[in-house]
Amino acid sequence: MSRGVTALASATLLVVVSVAGLVGRAEQAGGTAFEGTWSATGRRQTLPTEDGGTAATVQLSGPVTLSVGEGLSRGFHGELIGFDDGRSIRAGRWVWTDTRGDRLFGSLEGDGLRTGRGFTGTITGGTGRYAGIGGRFAFTWQYIVDADGGEIQGRTSDLKGQYQRGQQ
Repeated sequence: MSRGVTALASATLLVVVSVAGLVGRAEQAGGTAFEGTWSATGRRQTLPTEDGGTAATVQLSGPVTLSVGEGLSRGFHGELIGFDDGRSIRAGRWVWTDTRGDRLFGSLEGDGLRTGRGFTGTITGGTGRYAGIGGRFAFTWQYIVDADGGEIQGRTSDLKGQYQRGQQ
């Protein structure tokens, strides 16, 4: 087996074990599961890097729809601002706002804004009925479409996680 295939297999196994461990710890702590999708449109701005790569900022927004998640709204308006340094840093901050105006806040890390790439999110707090909430989730970009002028759109698949109250 080549080194590249071995490294890829090891990295994939590490991600699967890490996400499974996060979900298991949340369940042990009395966490509540949630599942859904996030469809988003927005803009990506890029900048060339010295090694021929590309760094980028992205701003996305769109509906977050939960199919499972006792105690959470079924629908949110999601917003995300993210950064990709073109090498190893891919991070962002997000907010989901429900129809009452209550919000969930968090951070996001991942493998890059491309079809088939995975991200993990951390719920860092909330307002209104989500005050004191914390948790983790993961998802994969089912597709990302780049249009002319930096416009992008995408949809997540398999958005799944756990949340707990009293985390702040």
